[in-house]
Amino acid sequence: IPDEGVLPEGSVGVESHVPGNVWKLVVETGQPVEAGDTLVIVESMKMELAITAPVAGVVTEYRCQPGRPVQAGQVVAVLKAA
Repeated sequence: IPDEGVLPEGSVGVESHVPGNVWKLVVETGQPVEAGDTLVIVESMKMELAITAPVAGVVTEYRCQPGRPVQAGQVVAVLKAA
């Protein structure tokens, strides 16, 4: 997993707004998305919460893995803005 503090130029980091465990990566790397599309589903306090794309773009990488914990504010995906 790359250094979380560094984003490629022109990219947008998508953060988890809650701590929890990654349940599912919804979109594959390289796939285009629209603003509001679900990228990652995090299980937190027995609820499944969607983490969505803040802007349209292409998913260039994930910085999380299914079954692994994430923290609130952690970058879980990187988008190349359209």
